[in-house]
Amino acid sequence: MTKSLNRRQFFQHSSSMGLGGIILGTGLLKSPAALASNANGPLKKAACIGVLPKDLSILERFKLAKSAGFESIEPNTLETPEEVKQYKEASRATGVGIHSIMNSGHWKYPLTDNDPEVVKQCIEGIKTSMRNAHELGANAVLLVPGIVTADVRYGEVYERSQEQIRKLLPLAKELNVVIAIENVGNRFLLSPLEFARYVDEFESPYVRAYFDIGNVTSIGFPQDWIRTLDRRLMKIHIKKFQPGDETPAFNPKDRRTRGIDWLDVRKALSDVGYTGWVTAEVRSGDEAYIKEVSARMDKFFEGENPVGA
Repeated sequence: MTKSLNRRQFFQHSSSMGLGGIILGTGLLKSPAALASNANGPLKKAACIGVLPKDLSILERFKLAKSAGFESIEPNTLETPEEVKQYKEASRATGVGIHSIMNSGHWKYPLTDNDPEVVKQCIEGIKTSMRNAHELGANAVLLVPGIVTADVRYGEVYERSQEQIRKLLPLAKELNVVIAIENVGNRFLLSPLEFARYVDEFESPYVRAYFDIGNVTSIGFPQDWIRTLDRRLMKIHIKKFQPGDETPAFNPKDRRTRGIDWLDVRKALSDVGYTGWVTAEVRSGDEAYIKEVSARMDKFFEGENPVGA
């Protein structure tokens, strides 16, 4: 059974300890992997591997990332030893790190599917991603924990996902790799309070939040989610700021727009003390485009609006 708090218990516990208190007060967040995103220093700039031109070799992509000012790359799950070797060599040759692995199979093989064989395939994929991370020096694996469908109810996704993730915690501890839960379009964890509660219920430094700034704009405000998730944050994805994006700029006088208040988002990250990786998850483009994405991220880091006034 899933260990959980009822609604009243959750809010009483949160009120007495602060929103960060459910696990932050226990001293569990002392693992080097768990604390990596909150080390002293500035925000760190990375890109998903898919942002870089797909017609280039892995080494050429790493070289372009470096020339554009990116410090690290986030690959998808690497299925073969040869792929792992290519990434390792490219990282060593360029000095561009690998900070996280984006697990690939959780959409095709949901962790909460009704079919046990599908779940088994998902678990094997996650384990591969975790071993990738360990071998490449990354400290986290991005995971979509499940998908609510017409056949899989919300409560089932909640219970099943926690059950399966708990089974992975011994391996996470052994490899010193955090399972970082991402907010995505899976019809699940639809509020920052629920996301915080979901993470806290594991009572483990090896489960934390991978927050995507752009994925909550239809249901909330990213700065609110950041301030609620607080030090549960392990990693950040950033989008909706790149050249060619038609998302309107945030206008405080017109709440009908769904643009992002980038200045307040940046302030929220400062408010919670986040100084870890911020990874661009945008469309692929040529060298000029990649450098413009990097420059816009620099503006955001410096507290400026990356999409102009």
